[in-house]
Order: sequence, then C-alpha cells, then structure tokens
Amino acid sequence: MKQRIIFLAMLCAWCLCISAQVKVVAHRGYWKAEGSAQNSLASLSKADSIGCFGSEFDVWLTGDDNLVVDHDRTFKGVNMEESTLKEIRSITLNNGETLPTLDEYLQRGKDLNTRLVLEMKPLGDLNREDLAVTKIIQALLKYGVLERTDIISFSLNACIEFRKALPDTKIYYLDGDLAPAKIKALGFAGIDYSMAAMRQHPEWTEECHKLGLEVNVWTVDKEEDLRYFIDQGVDIITTNEPELLQRMLK
Repeated sequence: MKQRIIFLAMLCAWCLCISAQVKVVAHRGYWKAEGSAQNSLASLSKADSIGCFGSEFDVWLTGDDNLVVDHDRTFKGVNMEESTLKEIRSITLNNGETLPTLDEYLQRGKDLNTRLVLEMKPLGDLNREDLAVTKIIQALLKYGVLERTDIISFSLNACIEFRKALPDTKIYYLDGDLAPAKIKALGFAGIDYSMAAMRQHPEWTEECHKLGLEVNVWTVDKEEDLRYFIDQGVDIITTNEPELLQRMLK
C-alpha cells in the first residue's frame, strides 16, 4: 500500500511538472473575449490581461512597403500584399477598430507583459520578403520589444534572413516539413508545427528536446487535443481557447 501511495505521488508530481512547462500563446490574440477581434489591439491587451505567456499576430508588407497586422492575404475584399496602406486602413475590424499597423501594435504591446509572437506572412517575391524582414527588425528595435519577441513564419527564406540578422532571437519555422535535425542545423530555436504534423510525427517532440529545441503546436482548441499535447510534453501550445488551457494546466 505504501509503495502504491509513493508511486501515485511521484506520478502526480511528474504530471504537474509537465503541465508547468507548457506555455500558453493566444492565437491572433485573445480574440474571443468580449470587445475583441482577431489581430486587434484589444486582442493583444486581453491576452495580456489573463496572463498569457504570449500573444501571436500576423504581419504583412503592403504594396507601398508598410507593415500591417492581419491574417488573411485578402481581408474584406482588400489584398494586403498589393494594396496601399491608405486602402488597408479603410478596413474596420469586427470590434470596430481600424485594422492596425505594426507600429500601433508594438506601441500597445511595449508596456504589456505578454511576449509578442510575430508571424511574418510569406510574400510573392523573395526580395520583398527580405525588405519585410529588415523593416520588421527596425520596428522591433524602435519600440524596444526585440528581446520580448519570438518570430515565426511559413517562409523558410524569411526565417533564414531573421536568423542571420538576429542571432539571439528565437526563430521558429511553421510549415511542418522539416525534421528536428534540419531545424537544428538551420540554427532555429525549434519547431512551431500544426496539430496534424505533430500527430503524424509524435517522435519529433522527444527528438527536439534531445537536440535542445523547443516545440510549439498550433492551433489546439479542443480539450482532448490539448490534453494529448500536454501529455506529449510540448513546450508551448497556441490556442484560440487560452482560458480553457490555463484551467487545464492548473
């Protein structure tokens, strides 16, 4: 009986250790909260207000070389990559905000505690991707948030350029097609892959950890999926349900 109690206590301690290691990132901010919207300034503030480790957001380079925060290439009939800043700024988000520039987003974020998880969207021209990388770095330095920012992208080119320019910044690749050994060779901080990719390769979590890499998985919303990845021992979970995940981790 005594041995069983000791075993159960050790098991509980192990589970608590795993849970404590999992960090919560709000996907496109905490946009499901009242008065919020995806990639809005409110979503960033609300992610911070509930104590999220990080708040993820998406950045486009516009047709006239400005940086704006939005997920879809075409949103409310306006193409982010081809349109001017003036055209894009005519868009009203679902909570009544004007679609924000990166400057506005970083101005709001610089005094918050939540980490900024910046996703640079892939562009149709690699030269313009390189320009976007340069302008994003300039903005992060301008607002003094570089040390509080992780950078992610589906563009391998962008990740490599960020790595060259920012050797001390955490860069994560999103596409899910590179094994951990390749990620390590490229000098990235880890993988940031979809649920589908991580379920197809459950061994990658352990491989990453053996290589000193971090593992983030997205976008995980259902309780059974959240439990699966908590039990897998991933480091970060990106979710549209940050409060649900926080309750589970408690």
